[in-house]
Amino acid sequence: MNPTLDAALLERLPSGDANAFAAFYDAYARPIFKFVYYRTHHRETAEDLTSQAFLKALQHIRTFDPKRGSVGAWIYRIARNTVTDHYRTRRATVDIADAWDLADAQDVARDAHVTLQLERVREQVAALTPEQRDLVLLRLWDQLSYREIAEITGKSEAACKMGFSRAIASLRGRLGPAALISLLVPFI
Repeated sequence: MNPTLDAALLERLPSGDANAFAAFYDAYARPIFKFVYYRTHHRETAEDLTSQAFLKALQHIRTFDPKRGSVGAWIYRIARNTVTDHYRTRRATVDIADAWDLADAQDVARDAHVTLQLERVREQVAALTPEQRDLVLLRLWDQLSYREIAEITGKSEAACKMGFSRAIASLRGRLGPAALISLLVPFI
């Protein structure tokens, strides 16, 4: 998150300034897309949910309260809620277009080991509580500070640090230190 940009936008966003919203979108579109993608692992879904998050932000821009946190934390909270809503309402379907998105034999051979390792990490991350999973993803993949994570989750910095530490200890015990390094590399 960018404190300088956040400070500049704080005054202009609630008034509905279109240029301020454009600057806000330019600054946060890519990080929010990554945030959503790490939780869905599907590019088109992440694009749709990112768009929904910014649409919600635009619709509720006048309700933004700088006393409740930074602009960055606000859009992350909206994105987080959008992903949660997506999983609550989604039905198990498979897009037929996905069947045609097949890798060639060279890609499969080259990526087999990495794919297996990432799948193992994915399973262990999925086994964490939703709160722990969010802490790990926000800290390692989104590279947010504990202060920023505290704003997004509504918890104290100390609680975020402790929760993250416990989640990493749990993963280290189940995966081992070598596989744990895979968490530092996003799946994009």
